Amino acid sequence: MSKILIADDDETLRTFLKGALEKHGHDVHDYPDGGAAWSEIQKNGDSYNLLLTDIVMPEMDGIELSRAAQKLHPTLKIMYMTGFSGMVQNDTKNAAIKVINKPFHLRDIVAQVNDVLRG
Repeated sequence: MSKILIADDDETLRTFLKGALEKHGHDVHDYPDGGAAWSEIQKNGDSYNLLLTDIVMPEMDGIELSRAAQKLHPTLKIMYMTGFSGMVQNDTKNAAIKVINKPFHLRDIVAQVNDVLRG
């Protein structure tokens, strides 16, 4: 079982995604913005295997969040969920970062999360 942190300001998406990932055996914690997710990462980031984050969020965007998280926890894997894939072009050169474009089907993102976690 892997521990996943979801950061996305879309409550409906977070709820569905959390349920789907938990159904596949993951321990999932979700946060409504980058600031709340960053607070959790500062406290418990070493216990997470994956940060699954939107890019455009209030308080702290997903790119800023992922960069700060990886500085603190370099082995943390990152997945961006976005409708703006051009915004992450430089970050995707990092092998630990994957991008999934919105809209997506839950089964597709679950499969991609599992692939990323398997390494």
